[in-house]
Amino acid sequence: MKPTLLILAAGMGSRYGGLKQVDPVGPNGEAIIEYSIYDAIRAGFGKVVFVIRESFAEAFKEKFNDKLKGKIEVEYVYQELDNVPEGIMISPEREKPWGTGHAVLVAKEAINEAFVVINADDFYGPSAYKMTASYMNEVADDGKNSYCMVGYGLRHTLSEHGYVSRGVCQADEKGFLKTVVERTNIERVNGKIITKLDDGSDMELTGNEVVSMNFWGFSTSFFTYLQTYFEKFINDNSGNPKAEFYIPFVVNELINRGEATLKVLESQDLWFGVTYKDDKGTAVENIKSLIGKGVYPDKLW
Repeated sequence: MKPTLLILAAGMGSRYGGLKQVDPVGPNGEAIIEYSIYDAIRAGFGKVVFVIRESFAEAFKEKFNDKLKGKIEVEYVYQELDNVPEGIMISPEREKPWGTGHAVLVAKEAINEAFVVINADDFYGPSAYKMTASYMNEVADDGKNSYCMVGYGLRHTLSEHGYVSRGVCQADEKGFLKTVVERTNIERVNGKIITKLDDGSDMELTGNEVVSMNFWGFSTSFFTYLQTYFEKFINDNSGNPKAEFYIPFVVNELINRGEATLKVLESQDLWFGVTYKDDKGTAVENIKSLIGKGVYPDKLW
């Protein structure tokens, strides 16, 4: 079966200052998300599922439905505070959903095949989709939980306009992930790349670290694990209304328990994103350059 592209697009864009998921960066008003879908179609994906807020639905359908009709199957699911497994008690102090792990979980009923998870506001490059589709096809019948991710060099994923969060990866000699650690508040300070640790102290990074940009390849078995660990997470963090449930939490647990393997596929393609409003200018210039090199047509659809 053709894989599905699961796009995480429910973020409110607080640091960006608006609905960055549909903000145009291409010459004909294309958003970054459209280049991702275009690359996925070229790599043989058969469906795209958008994880959004219900309040975004009209804007997304107006932006994408006509463009994608007849090119790829489209479905929308909603990441809302009350979209949780039956029996989960939600803290009355909780104000927003639980992050990337929860975002994937809400798509459980919409996906019945291998799938790739991406961020809506990140550009990953064509090879990420090709590599992932190829690997997932290769392991499709191995009877194991064989997952994958696409990694990028840390120094090429920073913003010049503020801090970012990245999953720093460690892999074994065969390229299988050993651990991924979510590092928040990473930024360049006086020529060095610094991240804040939980105790408030600084740690310097080299910039050569391979980091996860939230580009994951999973089989549907991952949904079962997600639900189990999400329920445990909610119970363990009942006193913390701001706790976030990240995909790497579950990935690390499965690897540590020997219940899954995850191949790290390193991309040499350009990565860029729009975390901050000032990042948009760079994104526009990068897309223009890629069109000039023939990677994309001037008009996508």
